[in-house]
Amino acid sequence: MFISFVIINRTLTTAARCKRRVVVTGLGVVSPLGIGTQNAWQALIASKSGITKLINPEYDKLPCKVGALIPKGNNPNELNIDSYFTKSELRTMCPATAYALIATEEALNNANWKPKDETDKRDTGVAVGIGMIDLIDVCATYEALKKGYNKVSPYFVPRILPNMAAGQISIKYGFRGPNHSVSTACATGAHAIGDAFRFIRGGETSVMICGGAEACISPLAIAAFCRLRALSTNKNDFPYEASRPFDKDRDGFVMGEGAAILVLEELNHALERKANIYAEVLGYGLSGDAAHLTAPSEDGTGAILAMDRAIKDAGIKTIEITFINAHATSTPLGDSIELKAIESFMGHHSKNITVSSTKGAHGHLLGAAGNLEAVFTILAIKEGIIPPTLNLHKLDTKTNLSFAPNVKKNWNTVSRRVALKNAFGFGGTNACLCFAQYNE
Repeated sequence: MFISFVIINRTLTTAARCKRRVVVTGLGVVSPLGIGTQNAWQALIASKSGITKLINPEYDKLPCKVGALIPKGNNPNELNIDSYFTKSELRTMCPATAYALIATEEALNNANWKPKDETDKRDTGVAVGIGMIDLIDVCATYEALKKGYNKVSPYFVPRILPNMAAGQISIKYGFRGPNHSVSTACATGAHAIGDAFRFIRGGETSVMICGGAEACISPLAIAAFCRLRALSTNKNDFPYEASRPFDKDRDGFVMGEGAAILVLEELNHALERKANIYAEVLGYGLSGDAAHLTAPSEDGTGAILAMDRAIKDAGIKTIEITFINAHATSTPLGDSIELKAIESFMGHHSKNITVSSTKGAHGHLLGAAGNLEAVFTILAIKEGIIPPTLNLHKLDTKTNLSFAPNVKKNWNTVSRRVALKNAFGFGGTNACLCFAQYNE
């Protein structure tokens, strides 16, 4: 039996603080659905999956044997990391940092923003986070220490610090604006975007490179999440069916890896240089569940508060929202609570809301989940297409909300397209981003 949901007073008295407008002008993606933003997006809306079987013998004795790995190789949609970095460069960074740098290069090229002028560099900041350090790196280094002190790499500490992706990006391009990193579990990428948005809106800088990265799939990580009973274990022989948000047969999430980077820009700055604008960032809301280490609060309060604060921050009304890209990871408890929280918050307007979770296609990228899914939300706004939720065959929750099961859906609305992107993390940390179609 669910506890009744809290009722929020949704007046706009706290909305619209500083009025510098912020837009998205660049996107970059390294994901299980492919390398490059358009490759990943086209695979997503074509209902393809990036989830595969984990074939390393070390996984044989583990309950979960599926993961969402970045495709490796030399084809256009695959990653050959040696073509991006020298061996000496790779020694200085963990794989997540490498993915972040590759996605950043695409995002900057996409935004046509690689400033040479020192003033422009000082007006460009970085906010990129990593959710978990590379456990393989830690284990390997500990084994090396057993052989002798000199076997420990001098780059070990820089490789495992969560802020090093942001640091490496700043160093490579000479960006001297805010250099910021958050590590808030599975809300990391969304918090990074939201914080970057506030830096620009508050006048601290004009451009922010933001997002998150993750590369922690390993036998130890899989075993640890299995011990939490968080991962899917029922579809080891059918990996494409393992991640199934909202479906009654869901049994846990599928761990993924990758990075997604956004270029956010103050509107007038973007207009002056005639930048391509994908969407506008309207608002950002944060909250804490204050309930449990790993489970969301049963009454959905944390999710409701984050959405409410994002909408108030945006200075809009709930009736303007018509799409929500849910956090929904494919866990039995989390998906159900999020749907009930959305319907409780949206009230009678729920019948006009379409909810989707793209994790059915690419798994759960942990610290890179909120930002990858933010990219897909932005592209949905730009192209008027709601991406599908794969493997959604039968809901186990009675709801007035609409869905896009297994195939994409046209996003039809009489007004501008406005969406929310939810992201929640262990420890009860929540984030919600509000994006909208850019209108002059």
